[in-house]
Amino acid sequence: MKNILCFASVLLFQFTFSQVSGNINYQNQARYIDNNINIETPSTTDIVINIKGLANVKAEKYVAIFSLTQVGETAEEVNELMDKRINTALSQIKTNKTIETYVDMVSFVPVYQYNVEKKLFSKKTYNEVPGGFELKKNLHIQFTNPSQLNEIITVLSKNEIYDLVRVDYFANSLETVKKELMNKAKLALQEKVKNYETMLGETFANTAKSINDGFKTSLPTEMYKSYEAYNSSTLALTRIANVNQVAKSTTLYYQPILDKEFDFVINPAILEPVIQVMYEIKMVISKEKKQQKDNKSYILITPNGEMRDLNIRNAQ
Repeated sequence: MKNILCFASVLLFQFTFSQVSGNINYQNQARYIDNNINIETPSTTDIVINIKGLANVKAEKYVAIFSLTQVGETAEEVNELMDKRINTALSQIKTNKTIETYVDMVSFVPVYQYNVEKKLFSKKTYNEVPGGFELKKNLHIQFTNPSQLNEIITVLSKNEIYDLVRVDYFANSLETVKKELMNKAKLALQEKVKNYETMLGETFANTAKSINDGFKTSLPTEMYKSYEAYNSSTLALTRIANVNQVAKSTTLYYQPILDKEFDFVINPAILEPVIQVMYEIKMVISKEKKQQKDNKSYILITPNGEMRDLNIRNAQ
């Protein structure tokens, strides 16, 4: 009896633990990199010091793009049906003064179909003839609160507008955030240089140095991944068995850049998709001392009173 209880406890623990990690772990393709630290062997000539910073910036404005397609037998019919759908939707959306809209014309082309020409003593002939027109437009909607998107989708769906192409994120504070990243990275770099000097028992004041830095920005639109959550059966089947598999549901989820490899993070807690700005500064310090330049000049006065410059360095 005790063995049964222990076995049941182990099963319960394993089930509970797997649920905490999320259903993504059902995917065979989901692989996580080795988390062990691995430091390279130090160079005998140069010292490379780098600082990485990450800032999570909440968007201030959003632009959602919806795609519309309308077909009809005549150009007048296509335009009339399209305008009716768009105008009805916009009249309801624009009641909120914080929302701005823009209609983008994409394409307006004729649509062709085939007519069959039957003959007695030959094969059928298919002739391509005009069958109507197809009109495509994109509806751009700018809003400031993410919760407004639900209201917008509700209005658009009532007017047969369903295709949400993408949502773009914008923030006016990116330049300020970049300056903050640079200032924090500068202080962190100076502190790391001092630590190296303390550990090596020397100063880098008279050593040759080179430095480089750069930014990279990741938008939420680029950071969505997909997976299928399912567990296949291990039932042994015979070769003559018929197996009908059902379509698996594909899930999309937001995967931000993890902050585990950065020296510092601005706004580390992420609740909603954010704009992520990365900054890296790298310094290379040469262990060879700088050559001191001799700026002294020497003048020789001849017995005739003439003055001549002496190149002492070449004479050595």
